[in-house]
Amino acid sequence: MKKLSLFSFIALSSFTFGQASGNINYQNQSNNQYQFRYPDANINVNSPSSNNIFINIKGLANIKADQYVAIFSLTQVAETAEEVNEMMDKRLNSSISQIKLLKGSETFIDMISFVPVYNYDVEKKVFSKKTYNEVPKGFELKKNLHVKFSDPAQLNQLITILSKNEIYDLVRVDYFASNLENIKKELMNKAKIALQEKTKNYEFMIGETFTNSTRSLSDGYKIVLPSEMYKSYEAYNSSSLSLTKSANVNQANKSTTMFYQPILDKEFDFVINPTILEPVIQIMYEVKMIITKEKKQEVKDQKSYILITPNGDMRDLNIAK
Repeated sequence: MKKLSLFSFIALSSFTFGQASGNINYQNQSNNQYQFRYPDANINVNSPSSNNIFINIKGLANIKADQYVAIFSLTQVAETAEEVNEMMDKRLNSSISQIKLLKGSETFIDMISFVPVYNYDVEKKVFSKKTYNEVPKGFELKKNLHVKFSDPAQLNQLITILSKNEIYDLVRVDYFASNLENIKKELMNKAKIALQEKTKNYEFMIGETFTNSTRSLSDGYKIVLPSEMYKSYEAYNSSSLSLTKSANVNQANKSTTMFYQPILDKEFDFVINPTILEPVIQIMYEVKMIITKEKKQEVKDQKSYILITPNGDMRDLNIAK
């Protein structure tokens, strides 16, 4: 019998890159001493198994958030407990009264700490060394202000309101989407269709059907939030002038900032909402399936025995082996 073995099945995707790359590439070239490197063209393909076929599908969904929560940190110091509370409440109440005017906004005050602040008093003695004693000099109060809003443009308004009340520390911004469960179902349905199509392609290439084959399947989700995907970035251009060893060089301070780096869609079979303009919630879904082909039994040659009687009659003899 003629047998055909499947060695590989590679799906190739083409990508087009524009000429605009940004200063991040210029910095990378500086770090690599201006050595140009071609992108890695290796494709990881497992060696084929004689009896198993491995199929996996990966999907990605970029989801725009519909609710946001910004957390601002406040610290207040004063000589008495009464004074520190009054000063903190004044800053918070003034801010909250203006924030409530923003459409769809909500606030929550999170108590962090309330501790005394100490200083040292020097105790002088005639026949011994100085003694330093800790004595309370005031109180330190820390609180966090949580602000919920639905329009990302409102964050600029919040910063303007809070800065007028000496609140400058933006701790973080959390992103929320109300349709995550629906997106998960959509990812699963698309992966199901893609898995069926890839299975049919394998059947066509091998020339066999997997209808009676044993199948094992596993899947899983992963969610990545924008706050987890920011990376540091330092933009600079070092001088290329040749300096003598005896020269004194004073390096200028380089500005360090951060940028949003989402998960790229180049390794996924399908993508929902591929274009990313603003930080988004990214949901990944992967399903893996193993198909175990049935081993075909070899048909052995069967021998038949015929008995010829003295009268010339022929009879089949069933002799068990």
